[in-house]
Amino acid sequence: MRLTGKTALITGGAGGIGSATARCFAEEGARVIIGDIDTAGCDSVCAEIREQGGDASWFFVDVKSEEQIAALFASIRERHERLDILVAIAGGDLDPFTPPDEITGSAIDSNLGLNLRSCMLCCREAARIMKHQRYGRIVTMSSLVYRGAQGQFSYAAAKGGIAAFTRSLTMTLGSSNITVNALAPALVDVPVFRKVLGRERWEALLRESATRYPLNRVAQPLDVAKAALFLASDEAAFITGQILEISGGARL
Repeated sequence: MRLTGKTALITGGAGGIGSATARCFAEEGARVIIGDIDTAGCDSVCAEIREQGGDASWFFVDVKSEEQIAALFASIRERHERLDILVAIAGGDLDPFTPPDEITGSAIDSNLGLNLRSCMLCCREAARIMKHQRYGRIVTMSSLVYRGAQGQFSYAAAKGGIAAFTRSLTMTLGSSNITVNALAPALVDVPVFRKVLGRERWEALLRESATRYPLNRVAQPLDVAKAALFLASDEAAFITGQILEISGGARL
């Protein structure tokens, strides 16, 4: 198993991509820690992992809070003494499809805070642990919209910021044997979209999107989780500073 003996933190681990990543990592032998605000979701994912013989625990953390992020990593350091892998997934678009002439400062702050600021703070805390142990794998969550996206202004800016931050962090942490890479998925079939859009609108979006992807389908959470697993494993020991697009060939 590729992650035997490794301790991995997954923020947003109760969501569609995060839970798939947690299960995937546990199956490969990792001690999985989930950080999320969805306590019921955390309980469910951890119980499922334990039923399969894996090791999973969770912490409540609102990644918009610097204090809660710091407390999360302090608890991990105290309980486990090390952290080998961080997958910073928590995020989401809080202001989708707002016309450019209606953008507000509060919406900008919210989207940058939830996505970019939270990622930077989690990476800061992970670096403090990983530099000391001279080993680490950091996987951040960008998005294909880091290239730009119609109607997603602050979210695209946040994901573009994550891509730039990932490359910058790579240049500093490489000498400590820490790799830093970003995932950039296209549209992923996750429950939150079905809930927000409703079944009819979501299925229409799936059909329309699939026609634009050479593989004729959108991504599933496991597609993203498997990419995270590769970057977190020692198979990717000489891969760092990359933005891995999980897009089914979209936007070639």
